[in-house]
Amino acid sequence: MIFLFGSIVLTSYLLLSFKVCGRFNIPVFPAIVFNYITCVVTGSVVNGSFPIQADSIGQSWFQWAMIMGTLFITSFNLIGITAQKIGVSVASVANKLSLIIPVILSVILYGEKVVGWEIVGIVLAMVAVVFTCYPQSGEGSGISDLSMLQKIGLPALVFIGSGFLDALINHVQQNYVTKETNNAFLISGFLSAATIGFVVLMYQYKSRKLIFHRNQILAGICIGIPNYFSIWCLVHFLQDSPWETSASIPVNNMGIVLFSTLVAAILFKEKLSAINWAGIVLSAIAIYLIAFGNAL
Repeated sequence: MIFLFGSIVLTSYLLLSFKVCGRFNIPVFPAIVFNYITCVVTGSVVNGSFPIQADSIGQSWFQWAMIMGTLFITSFNLIGITAQKIGVSVASVANKLSLIIPVILSVILYGEKVVGWEIVGIVLAMVAVVFTCYPQSGEGSGISDLSMLQKIGLPALVFIGSGFLDALINHVQQNYVTKETNNAFLISGFLSAATIGFVVLMYQYKSRKLIFHRNQILAGICIGIPNYFSIWCLVHFLQDSPWETSASIPVNNMGIVLFSTLVAAILFKEKLSAINWAGIVLSAIAIYLIAFGNAL
């Protein structure tokens, strides 16, 4: 359970750190890029050396790591764009509702069964996410300026990207990665994201679309170290979880929603409506039913 707890706390920290970046007027994209560079360095320190060797390219998990890196950098930025153009709540709902994708794929690919109270828990989880992230008045005030395609397309891309990222990580854990190759797999994914992001970032600096400031590196470091360990904890949790994937991923995601919402309310004085509190209560019930529904 320590890996589950670590994944929930550290991932919640990442979500909340972007609010801090906003308060200090730090652009999100540079912080994301330097975050992935920090992840590579952190993983190498944890490993004791840079774990990616020449023969890593021929390993069965390497191509998946490259895809994972692409999803890392694109999903993070899609969430940011959606939050800016439509609203934070819409981005959060699209991100967290994506838990249904790995659950469905687990049933299809691995023959896992979702029955009884687990089904009730998953349905409650989706309702709880919507309630917990229900927008306050005034959020996403610029949405009327967007086309219908943008209003639908941006959240849809966040939903698909986040869902397939969770599903991909689980698929690789199930079929390709061992505990001995975990770190090389993670760092390969982070290196892929860092490389793609760095090329784009250098272009933006050169074209003066962004101005470099050292606080962007500092933000990346503060985000990157916890980010590495959040994925590290998630990978170990999926490997050692007492539940099937169809239960493990919803429990993890709902825990993040519950914890990050409560911390945001305490630290950032975010006001929660009655609907938001109802979502928090439903989150707790959903976690219990998904995790322990078979015993009822």
